[in-house]
Amino acid sequence: KIWKQQVSIWTSSISSHLTTRHLKEGGLLTLARAKAALDGIPGMIGYGMAKGAIHQLCQNLAGENSGMLPSSAAIAMLPVTLDMPMNRKSMPHADLSAWIPLEFLVETFHNWITGKKKNRSSSGSLIQVVTTGGKTELTPAYF
Repeated sequence: KIWKQQVSIWTSSISSHLTTRHLKEGGLLTLARAKAALDGIPGMIGYGMAKGAIHQLCQNLAGENSGMLPSSAAIAMLPVTLDMPMNRKSMPHADLSAWIPLEFLVETFHNWITGKKKNRSSSGSLIQVVTTGGKTELTPAYF
């Protein structure tokens, strides 16, 4: 079962490889993690291992000689629960005011790849995406 979690590692690795070959100057690669994996998930070891590997991948892409152009960025996003049909179906009684609206992420990514790059986090960052009481915020994760 642990190895099934490696799908996110493979897709992130393939995306990263293609990024080093084809991403244009100032481009952005976003990698998916999960905020829950920051604190360890004893009941979901494979999931935690996969997300930890993506953390390392993101930080290594930010390093010198990674193959990424200096003005480009690799950023890992760490959401809690995304507000999407599958989650609504599987958790019908959940508090939706704590879920992350997909529109928020779309707007964030749009801003980061267009004229508002100055608001973009630095390459290698792990960004927590948390919604509380209907308000969504981005905060860096530190170790």
